[in-house]
Amino acid sequence: MRARTVICFLAALLAGAIAGSMLTPPAADAVSREIIQIQQTVNQILQNQQDLRTDLDTKVASMQTLVQQSLDASNHLAQTMGALQKTLQDASANTGANNTSIAQQMQGVSDNMQDMQGRVQKLAQQMTDIQNTLQQISAKVSTSPATSAPTTGPAPGMAPDTTSPSTTSPAGPPAGTDGSANATAPAGNEPTANSLPPISGDTLYANAERDMTTANYTLSAREFNDYLKNFPDGPFAANSQFYLGEIAYAQGNFTDAITAYDIVITDYPKSSKVAPAMLEKGRALMQTKKTTSAEREFRELVRKFPGTDEAKTAEATLRSMTPGQ
Repeated sequence: MRARTVICFLAALLAGAIAGSMLTPPAADAVSREIIQIQQTVNQILQNQQDLRTDLDTKVASMQTLVQQSLDASNHLAQTMGALQKTLQDASANTGANNTSIAQQMQGVSDNMQDMQGRVQKLAQQMTDIQNTLQQISAKVSTSPATSAPTTGPAPGMAPDTTSPSTTSPAGPPAGTDGSANATAPAGNEPTANSLPPISGDTLYANAERDMTTANYTLSAREFNDYLKNFPDGPFAANSQFYLGEIAYAQGNFTDAITAYDIVITDYPKSSKVAPAMLEKGRALMQTKKTTSAEREFRELVRKFPGTDEAKTAEATLRSMTPGQ
């Protein structure tokens, strides 16, 4: 009985020891290792967060720099556009003289193109006139009496020489009033200057234009006047009168130029040269210091021919004459 009690006590003691060992907390060094691991993990997380924040700050700074550069570029572009606009405004304000020069050149080109278009027809007419002249000359020459060949017979009124027929030489020219009856043809059969056909209006006008282009103003003016005299209603009458004004203007005879332009305006009101004549008349008036008359002529040109190149040139000239407008 006593042995059983001892055994039960030992068993209970062993069970308590086992239970006590099970209920005993872990060793301190194990807890320390876990804490250290947790701290390392937290530190790593914090480092990663710091790196992420640094990278984000860098990118934000770069974005701010790009935005600032874009703003600077936009401001610079705005300044450049403003300067360009001012330049364009200044250029537009100062284009009066340039427009005048360009309009003059365009008018000259337009006139040259019109002249060139008719130049082929004029040349063809010239060739026709030359051909007709040559044909008339050829016809006159072919119908004139042919030159008679000398004869070997005796002269009229003389007896033949029968003493030596084998040595008979060709007789001289027949006896006549001058001894040379076949030396000249009747005068009426020879072509003269008066029998040649007159020059055509197209040829005369083309010659006048050519001489004006080569600055042979004296001859050109005479040819234009001849055209107006012989072909007052010809298709180039208004042009001829206008170019007479141009020649006078080129020679510095502004009063004669004004008179010539006036004739174009009054005598050829439906001609395409009326507007150019009014413009050139205004310029000639300015050359003679008649500013008021020139301004009146320019305003009349703008009123009669609005929107034309001449009217635009007149408007530009008026602006240059009155800068305050």
